Amino acid sequence: MDVILLERIEKLGQMGDVVKVKPGFARNFLLPNKKALRATEANKKVFEAQRAQLETENLKLKGEADSVATKMAGTNVTLIRQAGESGQLYGSVNARDIASALTEAGFTANRSQVALSTPIKALGFYEVRVDLHPEVNVNVNVNVARSDEEAQIQAKTGKAVVGEEEARAAEHAPELEEVFEEEALEEAAGDIAAEEATDEATDEGAVEGDAPNADAAAASEEGEKAE
Repeated sequence: MDVILLERIEKLGQMGDVVKVKPGFARNFLLPNKKALRATEANKKVFEAQRAQLETENLKLKGEADSVATKMAGTNVTLIRQAGESGQLYGSVNARDIASALTEAGFTANRSQVALSTPIKALGFYEVRVDLHPEVNVNVNVNVARSDEEAQIQAKTGKAVVGEEEARAAEHAPELEEVFEEEALEEAAGDIAAEEATDEATDEGAVEGDAPNADAAAASEEGEKAE
C-alpha cells in the first residue's frame, strides 16, 4: 500500500514522502495514528494544501522535544524487581514500566515513545532510547535491581550485582584467610596453655601425694633399726 507520510518515520522516510508499506502496518499503525494518508490523488492535494501548516506545527513540536531532551538526557530511573540468584527476573520490565518511571521522575512519556524491542528480563543497568519526537530522541539509564542498595552499586559499576558479590568475596579471601589463621593460632595457643596448666597441677599433686609415703617409709626404717 502506498501512503503519504505526515511526519518523519524511522526507516521509512520524511514528511511528504510517498512510500510503500505493508497493508497491515498502514491500517493498524500509520493511518489510525494520523502519521500517514493513503496516497490517493485527492489526499495528495489535501497534503499539499496543508503542507506549510504541518511543517510549522512539526517545527514547534520539535523545538519542545529538544527542550525536554536536554533535561532528560542521561536520566537514571530505578526499577526494583524480584529476581533469582542468577539475576533472572521473576517477570520482566517493559516499555510501560519505563514510561511510568520517567513520569514519576517528572517527565511526560508514554510507552510508545520508549524504544524497547524486547522486555528486560534480567537485573542490570540498561541504556534505553526514548523518542520524544520523530526527529528527536534521547537515551536514559534504566537500573533494574533487587534493592536500592544494589541499585547504587549497579549505578557505580554499570553492571548487574550478580557476580559482583562473588568477585568481592574472592578479592577479600586472602584477608579472611589471615583472620582465620590468626584465630586458629590463638585457639591453639590457648589449648597449649591449658594443657601446660593441667600438667603443672598434676605434677604438684603428685609431689604432695608422695610426701606422706616418704615419711611412712622413714618411720618403718627407724623401727627396724631399733629392733
